[in-house]
Amino acid sequence: MADLPFDDVRDFANADRGFVAAPASTAVTAEDGSVVWDCGAYAFMTAAQCPPTANPSLWRQGQLCARYGLYEVTRGIYQVRGFDLSNMTLVEGERGVVVIDPLISTETAAAALALYREHRGDRPVTGLVYTHSHGDHFGGSRAIVPHGSEQDIPVLAPAGFLEHAVAENVYAGTAMTRRAVYMYGAELPKGPAGQIGAGLGATTSTGTISLVPPTVHITSTGQEETVDGVRIAFQLTPGTEAPSEMNFLFPDHRALCMAENATHTLHNVLTLRGAVVRDPRIWAHYLSGALAMFEGKADVVFASHHWPTWGQEEITAFLTGQRDLYSYLHDQTLRLINQGLTGPEIAEELTLPPALERTWAARGYYGSVSHNVKAVYQRYMGWFDGNPAHLWEHPPVEQARRFAADYGGTDALVAKGREYADADDLRFAATLLNHAVFAEPGHRGAREALAAVYDRLGQGAENGTWRNFYLTGAMELRGRLAKVRLDTANPEMAMALTVDQLIDSLAVRVDGPRAWDTRLTMDWHVTDHRRTWRLTLSNGALTYRSTPGAPTATTADLTLTLTQAQLLTALATRNLDNVTTEGTPDTLSRLLSLLATPDPDFPLVTP
Repeated sequence: MADLPFDDVRDFANADRGFVAAPASTAVTAEDGSVVWDCGAYAFMTAAQCPPTANPSLWRQGQLCARYGLYEVTRGIYQVRGFDLSNMTLVEGERGVVVIDPLISTETAAAALALYREHRGDRPVTGLVYTHSHGDHFGGSRAIVPHGSEQDIPVLAPAGFLEHAVAENVYAGTAMTRRAVYMYGAELPKGPAGQIGAGLGATTSTGTISLVPPTVHITSTGQEETVDGVRIAFQLTPGTEAPSEMNFLFPDHRALCMAENATHTLHNVLTLRGAVVRDPRIWAHYLSGALAMFEGKADVVFASHHWPTWGQEEITAFLTGQRDLYSYLHDQTLRLINQGLTGPEIAEELTLPPALERTWAARGYYGSVSHNVKAVYQRYMGWFDGNPAHLWEHPPVEQARRFAADYGGTDALVAKGREYADADDLRFAATLLNHAVFAEPGHRGAREALAAVYDRLGQGAENGTWRNFYLTGAMELRGRLAKVRLDTANPEMAMALTVDQLIDSLAVRVDGPRAWDTRLTMDWHVTDHRRTWRLTLSNGALTYRSTPGAPTATTADLTLTLTQAQLLTALATRNLDNVTTEGTPDTLSRLLSLLATPDPDFPLVTP
């Protein structure tokens, strides 16, 4: 930390540049009066002196992310920052305003739009742009495009947006959302010893998620669109920070939006909440493309998080550094893989070049070098490191019981863990004490000793998401299980599912052992798609295929003829009223009775 340029205050100047106004009230509430966001929750971070309970580098990042209000980026372009994890950007057109990325919740999006209108006039929304397919960039969309206005407001998104936007909530959505509670630390108390941010922003709002489907699809790099007189030139960047993402230039404003492909932190190659491993090689490739496509055409670059960068030299240096960062992590991890090192070994071996190490925008506040290189290893090599000892290990509880027995019981294991903690070997102390908790989950001494270690690890972490995971884990060990407060099961999300995804969402919930001896077939003739889906349950597996038109044979146990909206209702209620049926009506109920109900609040750090 001593080598970092703490005397460089350019980021603070840029974070404050263009400030217009803060809201009169910092709290954003839902209809029931509950607070879903509070801009002022991080006021304690105005203290210049970093407390002993925080990493100085993360504290600095938290101070920057804690700023909130309306800011002018350049003439005609404004941002509302600090109203959610992400930014909302507003571009003034001939008749109204084009909104980019409407935050996570409708409540925070409405508050951000209201702040803009308070100071820039009651301009109508004349367009909406999604930079990419993550929920913090579309969840508040219904506050921007109210029901009934869809035909009047074009909604632009990169190709594949809708499929990828809903896919995360179909397959492993419950587990991802659960882990996001720990990653963002939304339920930790805000304060010097608690939550001080997530590196990418403060934390996540807990309001209402919505999804307005796009009406204009960006399908190729170089595509240009004009919305309300605002010209936009696009660069598609699929498979970078999101599977569907795009950068774009406002040529008349000389302003470049880099979505979430270039922010003021090292990003995640694999986010701690869980996701498909991203490809830093293609990420760097598209950053090179952005430099070639947009260099010299922009005087300011802004993104979906953090603060802008002004000046052509500064923009080039920023984008070049981001490009080299992801390229270096990818290439050097592969070099070490091919020398025989495993993921954890590479994480200890690999360091960034000094020039990147001292660059604030390359620091690991959200992603980290440690877990990113393990993700690159996972992308190429998978979970197995080639050591047969790791091929068929005992699961955690069974390992823990053996560790406890070998150490002379749980008390002895706890005592040894405390010795390592007292010697400041917190990493191995966590390993031993975790075994103690899994060997005997009710052991109070083990739980408190591990919680104390997690406190120290979290408060020393430079990475915001590591800090939040450690401190939320400590909270769970002390008896308070953080709850999921962000509901991703909005009806608009369900309507955005393809029928294939809808069936997949059922298939991953089939309780295989209970369904082993059940065999059934169903035909869903979905009239608004003019296709029929044949579902087959056999050997505990739900499979399907689709064909154009109505069913050509009636061999199914049950045939349903209905719209997709009726299908969603039938699955939610098991009610087939107003649905044309042929066959055995209870077939649908038989299938639904074999589905397991996910637990959105399962524990993470205890068995």
